[in-house]
Amino acid sequence: MSKLLDRFRYFKQKGDTFADGHGQVMDTNRDWEDSYRQRWQFDKIVRSTHGVNCTGSCSWKIYVKNGLVTWETQQTDYPRTRPDLPNHEPRGCPRGASYSWYLYSANRLKYPLVRKRLIELWREALSRHSDPVLAWESIMNDPQKCQSYKQVRGHGGFIRSNWKELNQLIAAANVWTIKTYGPDRVAGFSPIPAMSMVSYAAGTRYLSLLGGTCLSFYDWYCDLPPASPMTWGEQTDVPESADWYNSAYIIAWGSNVPQTRTPDAHFFTEVRYKGTKTIAITPDYSEVAKLCDQWLAPKQGTDSALAMVMGHVILKEFHLDSPRDYFLNYCRRYTDMPMLVLLDERADGSYVPGRMMRASDLVDGLGEANNPEWKTVALNSTGELVAPNGSIGFRWGEKGKWNLEPVAAGVETELSLSLLGQHDDVAGVAFPYFGGNENPHFRSVRQEPVLVRQLPVKRLALADGSERMVVSVYDLVLANYGLDRGLDDGHSANNYNDVKAYTPAWGEQITGVPRRHIETIAREFAETAHKTHGRSMIILGAGVNHWYHMDMNYRGMINMLVFCGCVGQTGGGWAHYVGQEKLRPQTGWLPLAFALDWNRPPRQMNSTSFFYNHASQWRYEKLTAQELLSPLADPAKFSGHLIDFNVRAERMGWLPSAPQLNLNPLSVKASADKAGLSAADYTVQALKSGAIRFACEQPDSGHNHPRNLFVWRSNLLGSSGKGHEYMLKYLLGTDSGIQGEALGSSEGIKPEEVEWQSAAIEGKLDLLVTLDFRMSSTCLFSDIVLPTATWYEKDDMNTSDMHPFIHPLSAAVDPAWESKSDWEIYKGIASVFSEVCVGHLGQETDVVLHPLQHDSPAELAQPFDILDWRKGECELIPGKTAPNIVVIERDYPATYERFTSLGPLLDKLGNGGKGIAWNTQDEVNFLGKLNYTKHDGPAKGRPRIDTALDASEVILALAPETNGQVAVKAWQALGEMTGREHTHLAINKEDEKIRFRDIQAQPRKIISSPTWSGLESEHVSYNSGYTNVHELIPWRTLSGRQQLYQDHAWMRAFGESLVAYRPPIDTRSVSEMREIPPNGFPEKALNFLTPHQKWGIHSTYSENLLMLTLSRGGPIVWISEADARELGIEDNDWIEAFNANGALTARAVVSQRVPPGMTMMYHAQERIMNIPGSEVTGMRGGIHNSVTRVCPKPTHMIGGYAQLAYGFNYYGTVGSNRDEFIMIRKMKNINWLDDEGRDQVQEAKK
Repeated sequence: MSKLLDRFRYFKQKGDTFADGHGQVMDTNRDWEDSYRQRWQFDKIVRSTHGVNCTGSCSWKIYVKNGLVTWETQQTDYPRTRPDLPNHEPRGCPRGASYSWYLYSANRLKYPLVRKRLIELWREALSRHSDPVLAWESIMNDPQKCQSYKQVRGHGGFIRSNWKELNQLIAAANVWTIKTYGPDRVAGFSPIPAMSMVSYAAGTRYLSLLGGTCLSFYDWYCDLPPASPMTWGEQTDVPESADWYNSAYIIAWGSNVPQTRTPDAHFFTEVRYKGTKTIAITPDYSEVAKLCDQWLAPKQGTDSALAMVMGHVILKEFHLDSPRDYFLNYCRRYTDMPMLVLLDERADGSYVPGRMMRASDLVDGLGEANNPEWKTVALNSTGELVAPNGSIGFRWGEKGKWNLEPVAAGVETELSLSLLGQHDDVAGVAFPYFGGNENPHFRSVRQEPVLVRQLPVKRLALADGSERMVVSVYDLVLANYGLDRGLDDGHSANNYNDVKAYTPAWGEQITGVPRRHIETIAREFAETAHKTHGRSMIILGAGVNHWYHMDMNYRGMINMLVFCGCVGQTGGGWAHYVGQEKLRPQTGWLPLAFALDWNRPPRQMNSTSFFYNHASQWRYEKLTAQELLSPLADPAKFSGHLIDFNVRAERMGWLPSAPQLNLNPLSVKASADKAGLSAADYTVQALKSGAIRFACEQPDSGHNHPRNLFVWRSNLLGSSGKGHEYMLKYLLGTDSGIQGEALGSSEGIKPEEVEWQSAAIEGKLDLLVTLDFRMSSTCLFSDIVLPTATWYEKDDMNTSDMHPFIHPLSAAVDPAWESKSDWEIYKGIASVFSEVCVGHLGQETDVVLHPLQHDSPAELAQPFDILDWRKGECELIPGKTAPNIVVIERDYPATYERFTSLGPLLDKLGNGGKGIAWNTQDEVNFLGKLNYTKHDGPAKGRPRIDTALDASEVILALAPETNGQVAVKAWQALGEMTGREHTHLAINKEDEKIRFRDIQAQPRKIISSPTWSGLESEHVSYNSGYTNVHELIPWRTLSGRQQLYQDHAWMRAFGESLVAYRPPIDTRSVSEMREIPPNGFPEKALNFLTPHQKWGIHSTYSENLLMLTLSRGGPIVWISEADARELGIEDNDWIEAFNANGALTARAVVSQRVPPGMTMMYHAQERIMNIPGSEVTGMRGGIHNSVTRVCPKPTHMIGGYAQLAYGFNYYGTVGSNRDEFIMIRKMKNINWLDDEGRDQVQEAKK
């Protein structure tokens, strides 16, 4: 019945009254109550997840009503675990539960935006030039026009545009840049593909078809632990969180599990009910400490010292005093400890450990004809020299012997760990000691910089006629830890109370942790591992990996696990959790992401070296290589600036380079034709003569820097951009807050390999394009901002290392306003590019320099000495002493057709990963039927990839993790190399083929694959290294075993062949900055740490209203009560942190959980929220990376050497930042720079 008449207010009879007339009975309309009744009504529920790089990868119910997302809740239908293991659910966190706020918030990007000054120039140019490429050229050739829009980046000034206009502008800029300078001057940055793998692939596929540069992320984020490639030849492989429940002893070392692994924390708490002891090791009292039985608080930056002291206790008590057979047998079979090392004699008569002995060193080569220089040698229990199966020399060039069977030359053998008892002599062997290095902020223990220890040795006759002494790695390890073997070693400790490296007494002085606690925990850890055969685990957090000497921290902990036989055992091992690194269907994704179906290889670059170079951070470098060298090294051989080492590494093919050459790589063929040579041969000749040079040698020449940069799925300038202010100044050409002096105006070592220009180029990027769903800090500095679909508006896929499932991102609703998915955005750009390039680019020959890759025969490049062709020490041999030189034919007008179809190289070359390959013809045919094929054009007959859904199906069909038939083929391919049968690991899943609709219905568990080192099984939880130990598959290292001794010449020279405690470096960011005017408040230098926060995932959610409401609502810095008292700071005061790199402003959180001398700013707090101006810079305060700068480590530049070889995100320079110090002081004048009368003056504490 209509309620229209009820709405009239007049002509109504007055209702009855009550309570003496104070109340009246009303008969009013109550329809408003329906809004409450209907609040929880919805039209449908769609499964999706959050692509935010949190590692959670949680399945969520997305509720849709009237075409809008209303809210989300956690899914509870994960496949059940086995009876003795808790289920994975519930999975989720408050941050994920707030995501739907973004979709319709004011911060949502709704339309394509462009900088006003740029679009005005563009429109004017188009009015004069009908060709868009010539229009862009007219802008680029006018320095004043370029400067006019570059200098206002970050100053606002965006206006709304449309897709057609901006796609044309972007395409024209790309075409002109490729035509004029080369495709390697077009670059793109996007992180962590596992969080939304199709969205990542959209951009990299476009770039790879052009020949553009795809920038790495895992090393740049400092998520990459170099110790993992060093030890295992693996980027990172870790246990799933459910395996915590199988552990009997857990150390959470720098990992704040409940805060940063919220969906997985229940396993950590549940296992305690089984009696598992949990230990927290963090410098501050963090949330994980509340869940643990004991908390150790070492001085920040001294983790390797603490780990080595624990290792000292484990080795002494469980290897020497009371040897445990399980530990010894594990080390004998699964580590390099039985291998022999040559000793090099010093002038003083002592010796230093040299390189590992190889079969080629011996007269008969031990009968090994294939790669004898890459086969390590050991002594067996009968005293014979043998080359046991499994070393890297068996991996390439022959089949059937690359395994960990206890066999040498076809005969079963048992290797000897120690030479003690079989030795010919005792020799003094020198070890470097860094624990006495003076640093005003860290404790040191003075000892001689060179410690000579007594070791048992054997004398051997070599093939060159010489006699050399050798020692086993096991004996070196024991000596390195300072253990007394009864060999009259004066430098070794007699007991734990001797203050000698690396005793508990020494450790107490360095770390501040009481020695009795160190001893107890080490003893309990090892005893538990002994009784359970390896079920002791260390959960590691990213913070431990963010120090300059992060590899020493990690190698110390890894050694503890190896000594106790924990790696590869259920419930044990190394659990390093950082970003969402585990792209489980990796081998199916690679061809799509890098266009390997059309061209191989792609151009890939390690971001740390890229930004160190092109953001001119190297020009401010005060740290020298000589400070890092071992006291046993010859400084004359390691002269120069840190960037010189990077240039040498690029020149020798160890690291990639971008841009690559000092000319357009598309122009090489014409010059080669004139010379009558192939493009590859001409490049070799020109490099040798100097006619062509590496671009990295002339970074400020004006031609050798990136010019177009795409950023998507990332907040590069608001989250990960170490050296933020240098990026603003040199890449963007806008205002910056740098407070230090460049090398040109200060004392410092200038480079030898790099041409020094007194003035560096500012504003190197002609175009910065950012794709995002929200206005981030990176968007603020961009030229073009393209609105992307949110995680509830597109189809994609998501996996994590924390659980074994593959999840979908699903389009619950259509993209709001004018936003589009990443796939549709790049498809649109590719379409316009194919049209615009006609007349400028056609079928072109591109010369690509490809570094010596891990998991390829190129990792067997130089087995012994380092020879540099530029210095005349050897010939330039591509793939051996220099990068591979590959000629690729590109068809630029066919870019769109290739982008949207699966190319023929999968038919011709097949697919694979990590050194294994298999045929994929069946899968390609299947995709042709599933996605249909192209009817005409350059891709006629090829399977379509028109949509993100099509792209998802390509990944699922090609990956062994989601296609059982491919999994069986992959295990067969590995079996040919190992000589063992492995298909039993996947044969029962051969008929399983996961489709996108399957994962939308329910999370699906992946299939076991040789791409990974653990098993997906109903009987064991996933644990890294499991197949190495139980299937006898070698680790991908020099010895084929867990590699504790790193024998590369650079590793030895820098004192890191074995683990050592190395104190934090002095970046001089505080001591060598410009004089800052005082503001009346005291200042103090504090160590600056940037852990992960509670109210955001990186920068996402940091400006989300719900999270801001739960937190303090803006940037904060935590300091100790003691430091706050000294500086006159009260809780919630505005403070400023500054150093030579820049300045930031924030509120102070004064807390007793923070130790004195340290400060913490949870990273990636957006600079767009509640930030006043800086008293130091006069500009708005910066972000956490405003006070950081990249400082690369030479040992991370090594390549072409077994496990120490480059791979995209596998090995390379790492962007550390924990060694940084800042000056902190209370702010006097709070200036909001907005003329709204909100400024204030902070008074001194009374």
